[in-house]
Amino acid sequence: MNPTQNSASARSEDNASADLNMRPVTVLLGIVMGTVGAVASGLLFVCLIFWILKAEYPRLSAEIPALAVATSMFTCLSLFASLSFYGSLKSRPWRHITMFFLWAGIAIVGWYFWPE
Repeated sequence: MNPTQNSASARSEDNASADLNMRPVTVLLGIVMGTVGAVASGLLFVCLIFWILKAEYPRLSAEIPALAVATSMFTCLSLFASLSFYGSLKSRPWRHITMFFLWAGIAIVGWYFWPE
């Protein structure tokens, strides 16, 4: 074998092992994805239960619009967290765009729910 073939095969082996290692940002994105997904699914189930019980408990009807807003906010966050995680894991060129929308969404949700 010539030296260029050896260096090319060494580079491909290095790239293969680098793809298996998770970067710290990817780990943090995985944690954010799991947390936001759990909150979104929890809010979805509460919204569903409120909708089912609204005939028996009329006071629950007043809570459904605010609950639907929170559910939609966290569902969008979980979408961006999932896309960011996948993009970071696979080193896609668009990963920074989805990360921007994720962090902007977290800031918006924090601002929306911050007590006055």
